[in-house]
Amino acid sequence: MCLFKRKILLIFLLIFIPLSMVPALPCLAVTYYVRPDGGAGDQCTGLADAPYPGSGTDRACAWSHPFWALDGAGDWKIQGGDTLLISQGTYRIGINRPETTPTETPNTAWCDTGWPWECTFPPLPSGPDPEHPTRILGKGWDQGCPDPPEFWGSERVWQVISLEGTSNAKIACLELTDRSGCVEHHDNPQVRCERDTYPYGDWASDGIYAADASNITLRNLNVHGFASAGIRAGRISEWTVEEVRIAGNGWVGWEGDLVDEDDANSGDLVFRKWVVEWNGCAETYPGENPEDCWAQTAGGYGDGVGTGKTGGHWIIEDSLFRYNTSDGLDLLYARLPDSRIEIRRTMAYGNAGNQIKVNGPTIIENSLVVGNCGFFEGKPFTYNVDNCRGSGAALALNFRQGVSVSVMNCTVAGEGDCLATVECDEYSACDGSETVTMKNNIFLGYKEFLEASDRACYLWFDNDNFYKTDIDYNLVFGAKIGVFGLSAHDVNQAPLLKDERLSTFDGRLRPGSPAIDSGLGPGGLVPDHDLKRVRRPVGRGVDRGAYEYRGVPLIPLTLLLTGQ
Repeated sequence: MCLFKRKILLIFLLIFIPLSMVPALPCLAVTYYVRPDGGAGDQCTGLADAPYPGSGTDRACAWSHPFWALDGAGDWKIQGGDTLLISQGTYRIGINRPETTPTETPNTAWCDTGWPWECTFPPLPSGPDPEHPTRILGKGWDQGCPDPPEFWGSERVWQVISLEGTSNAKIACLELTDRSGCVEHHDNPQVRCERDTYPYGDWASDGIYAADASNITLRNLNVHGFASAGIRAGRISEWTVEEVRIAGNGWVGWEGDLVDEDDANSGDLVFRKWVVEWNGCAETYPGENPEDCWAQTAGGYGDGVGTGKTGGHWIIEDSLFRYNTSDGLDLLYARLPDSRIEIRRTMAYGNAGNQIKVNGPTIIENSLVVGNCGFFEGKPFTYNVDNCRGSGAALALNFRQGVSVSVMNCTVAGEGDCLATVECDEYSACDGSETVTMKNNIFLGYKEFLEASDRACYLWFDNDNFYKTDIDYNLVFGAKIGVFGLSAHDVNQAPLLKDERLSTFDGRLRPGSPAIDSGLGPGGLVPDHDLKRVRRPVGRGVDRGAYEYRGVPLIPLTLLLTGQ
């Protein structure tokens, strides 16, 4: 019906307005509404944010379920550039079982019990251009998303939302999940999802699947509890991901490896306020607690973020990677010539492998990296996790020929074999022109988790005295110094942090810390603010580590005089 109206409008313009006077108009986008008290596809047009009045057809009211945005064959009725605005509520995505009411997931006549995994949304139609994206939005998306609607997958659907081949789209203010604590192919039969006999249960494999997708924005999403991956995305370009949580997915959080396919990414890939946690664990329903956490020894995976061989400009800011059963952020496969990585104001801790792993040109600044890689040992939610996998270095820095890597104003602690490792990527022929810069950092070493008689080393190079180094103005304490030694302005003293226990680590500086005001001054690579965006310097100079010491708060004179 809406398409018919668009055609009528176009004919009107062509008849009554000279072609030379017709401006370059954007696509005539339409907003459709979904709310639990709406009507069926023949009862409501979907063009008004109003309940179904109880009688009549083709009324100006909302649809009761997002599946009414599909036609009788399961294809989209909405057009590229349109908006589907979803009101608060829960919406089941998957074929109806005989015992469920036909309204729980309506409009599923096009689905089949022989392949119920296909009973989900088709790929979202592309918007006409980046300024006019196709949008699926939860109500309140423009007000901080206080109460997002929930899409929950059922009956083994491949994914809840597909962006395969989609360009110019925005998904915002939604909770994506399922209602089962099962994990696909888990080693524990009691946790393993039913895949052999229909009905399969209230589980879904992935939250979002994307391939060959460009100019995509994801914002204010909570993607959690899926049987395999939270988001599976490869061959993507020009993405912005903001305030997105990916948690408690049974295999991996962000899976960038599309199996047996080229999955290289390109362009700007921007992630801000990104929380990736508890992946490699089952998530209980309805409690949403981690359980049966597993990793590669048991046949699982467990990265928070992993990719296949990729390029792209990765920008990660104000983000958090924690409690994933393998690496936290694994960008080892950023091997293509156009790849580069920037990580700012980010925290990574409690991951069972490397906290942060990078490859190629990289900048890491103002970040807290705590390699308590034995976190999962003996926990009630642990099934089988590889503690300190890959020796558990907190930072794993990998070079390609001729590139530079810098680590500035970070606080790095750990119980792995070393705090930071520097090595040439196995597929690159490094020639010694590579440069590693490390300044104004705090490095704090502990007893190795896998070898309690030894301590974590400060730095490890795969080729001693081979790469160019600019390493100075660091505070190094408790770690084996090794052959690299300390530089002229390095400090080997206790850093005096708020809490130096690995399990409750707090990297803020205490009064009297030797890190205060002793770092390299501002300018160049030294950031002008800290992990919490406090300006640098506060006081006489720049502090070492991720936090700038704010000093002792001043007591107002009136309080001093009154003794209050």
